[in-house]
Amino acid sequence: MKTNTVSGQFVDLNSREIYPAEVHIAEGKIKSVTKVESAAEQFIIPGFVDAHVHIESSMLTPSEFARLAVVHGTVATVSDPHEIANVLGLKGVEFMIENGSKVPLKFNFGAPSCVPATIFETAGAEIDAEGVRELLEKDEVKYLAEMMNWPGVLHQDPMVMEKIKIAHDLGKPVDGHAPGLKGEQAKQYASVGISTDHECFTKEEALDKLAAGMKILIREGSAAKNFEALIDLMGEHADKLMFCSDDKHPDELAEGHINQLCARAVAKGFDVFDVLIAACENPVKHYKLDVGLLKEGDAADFVLVEDLKNFHVINTYINGELVAENGYANFGSVEAKEINQFDAVPTEPADFVINKTSEELRVIEVLDGELITKKIIAEGKEVEGKLVADTESDLLKIAVLNRYSPSKPAVAFIKNFGLKTGAIASSVAHDSHNIIAVGTSDEALSEVINLLIEQKGGVAAWTDTVYKLLPLPIAGLLTNADGLEVAEAYASIDLMAKEMGSKLRAPFMSLSFMALLVIPAIKLSDKGLFDAEKFEFIDVNV
Repeated sequence: MKTNTVSGQFVDLNSREIYPAEVHIAEGKIKSVTKVESAAEQFIIPGFVDAHVHIESSMLTPSEFARLAVVHGTVATVSDPHEIANVLGLKGVEFMIENGSKVPLKFNFGAPSCVPATIFETAGAEIDAEGVRELLEKDEVKYLAEMMNWPGVLHQDPMVMEKIKIAHDLGKPVDGHAPGLKGEQAKQYASVGISTDHECFTKEEALDKLAAGMKILIREGSAAKNFEALIDLMGEHADKLMFCSDDKHPDELAEGHINQLCARAVAKGFDVFDVLIAACENPVKHYKLDVGLLKEGDAADFVLVEDLKNFHVINTYINGELVAENGYANFGSVEAKEINQFDAVPTEPADFVINKTSEELRVIEVLDGELITKKIIAEGKEVEGKLVADTESDLLKIAVLNRYSPSKPAVAFIKNFGLKTGAIASSVAHDSHNIIAVGTSDEALSEVINLLIEQKGGVAAWTDTVYKLLPLPIAGLLTNADGLEVAEAYASIDLMAKEMGSKLRAPFMSLSFMALLVIPAIKLSDKGLFDAEKFEFIDVNV
């Protein structure tokens, strides 16, 4: 019987000790851990787990996501496939499971709980309670994914409660999504058996949810960045914390993953054992994942890092297999079938006209690094009775076009995108994934949206003189292309958006959330401007 041995400084999370040891591996499992007098100056730690991520936001198939993630010591993810589910329904979830099964990284998918996310937008599919049951009965589906319909929970909506009951009956946890809920509302939300939340943006909110019995996922993604606001919870609540990215664009995934959050937490002076418990152990125990934690008999899932300060990964092992070493994955790309649903028809500039009927406008104000927005009132720029984008005051037009059937776009105004010329657009627009665009003129909006319609999905930036396009032929969300090549192409389009004037850290990621109606305060769906606090449509003109 073949036995592999890996030596180094063993980080024992149970005894909270670090000592030289040899890890003996047989048939993919930890056969034994033996203390020795001396060992290599490298540290053996459990593998990192992203406790909540939408793989689709990387624009990569699961198999290609894996090739970038294992390099940074990620051995598993807790993945909600509701992006592709909103486009393709159960077929989309099955696509993710099947593709992810072809690579070593341990994908743990959830059953999307809110497809569509709301009744106030057009999605490509619906997953009802029976669809949720069908998914949760699969061994590969570990939990009911984020229950975004928090008003439905508070008001005991029958469909919402039925989905939660199915998960509980099958012994699977329920993920939460309740931005801003505190006090009694947080208690009420948690009381139905919702056990996590990744949407806290203040420490006070997180403390209320902890008091209600929930576990808190500290999120640091490409758009929403809550690490700084929440990391002080590590001091007293490490046993109830996890790390997650939620949404990670390919260029940032190429640079790092959960290992970066560990480095930042340790740099702030938090105990390395507490940090690793949150990053590695807590997700495995909470979701009952088939992921090893460096105990005898466990799957041999672990990482060698240079030190416990920067967490630079040397090697990553999954089931005893060396899956990444020295910055490269040891497994190849997997070709995936291109499935899609895209039936939008080309637009023309006249489709984006807004007539002026009042002196003031309701405007979406983007907050950099946040998914929440502000609702502000501003005076619009008028030309011949029509409201137009105004680059001087940074009041640009935003449009959302139904991609599932021929329709006219919904159009409103947005502040803080900062573009001085042209327009940007994406078919990644949470959660229904209609086409979303921000532009400096009606002509630019029409041009950039038509680029995406022609390609049946993608990310694009357009000016009068040049355009860049990253096609996403799988569901308008993903590409089969090599992950590093996608990262480079995305970085190029991101840079172009910034050269066009945007000051946002991740303009396309921020853009993708401007149609997410379940996040306050004001968003735009393909059906119109929406007050996400009152859950009702509102007019652009005040």
